[in-house]
Amino acid sequence: MADGATPRLQRITDYPALLDAAWAQAHAPRAANAPTVISTFAGCGGSSLGYAMAGYRELLAVEWEQNAAETFRLNFPAVPLYHGDIAKLSVEECLQRAAIAPGELDVFDGSPPCQGFSTVGKRDVGDSRNQLFREYTRLLSGLRPRAFVMENVSGMVKGDFKLVFAAILRALKTCGYRVKARLLGAHFYGVPQERERMIFVGIRDDVAAEPSHPSGWSEPVSLVAGLAGLAGLAGVREGFGPTHLAGVRNEDFENKWRSPLRPCCTVVKSRPPILSFTVGDQREMTPRECARVGSFPDGFQFIGGASKAVERIGNSVPPLLMRSIAAHVRTLLPCLSP
Repeated sequence: MADGATPRLQRITDYPALLDAAWAQAHAPRAANAPTVISTFAGCGGSSLGYAMAGYRELLAVEWEQNAAETFRLNFPAVPLYHGDIAKLSVEECLQRAAIAPGELDVFDGSPPCQGFSTVGKRDVGDSRNQLFREYTRLLSGLRPRAFVMENVSGMVKGDFKLVFAAILRALKTCGYRVKARLLGAHFYGVPQERERMIFVGIRDDVAAEPSHPSGWSEPVSLVAGLAGLAGLAGVREGFGPTHLAGVRNEDFENKWRSPLRPCCTVVKSRPPILSFTVGDQREMTPRECARVGSFPDGFQFIGGASKAVERIGNSVPPLLMRSIAAHVRTLLPCLSP
């Protein structure tokens, strides 16, 4: 369902089963005419997993951080990975590694680092990392995919950062694309976490389609439902009473307790949210719990210890959110319709 349509929100009654089904979709054989994608700033593969869930075939991923690259390789052994500085990846090498010619790629994806835009911590318009989107547009111009998706934090449209947002929008259009940008809340796309992201969708000027975004399709999934079935959570229940502490908080983002009958607070990379189910009983959420509320199936593997796993999840696009975006983009392009 595209922008402007009236959404009919579904109630998810078994979130673990939904994740299991999406995991199976990600590992199903690809159709001969499966749409293709290249993912830049790929991290551990949150976006890549979403594209795989939507039936895409990934031709190349680009990531420079060591632990993120190792985690990606572990979970996507069949996807070619450029492990290095994107600024040193030429258009020619990118095309060669993906075995395509300019204009043949279906979707070009990327999540340029966003620390300077983030509402968590110090916001710095002059942060050099804010300019990494230019490496994305450099490759976009050379690859000439039929469509692109670029993701960033919601903070880029707040305060002084609106000027940077406008510059990014102009740069993307200059590459030869019609572009729309919209904030999407992950909790309306099957993700049991309140995480708002800015999603840019572009359609190449010579393609007979208009860019748009998928409407939300799910009622918010609660923290309780998101963690269902995990070990060590016997105290989690729908009958959570008002005499208990609310269920979760993130001290780096919002230092207040919230009910476990709501989606989890945003998982950030610096530390996991704090979980509490009885007065005086508090602990940090485990990496697997963070993965659950980030919509990573239980089969997805993390390496390097708990802090690295939380960092990977906090930096990732929730796979179920990207699955919805990827599936919607596929319907925009006649050549990609399933």
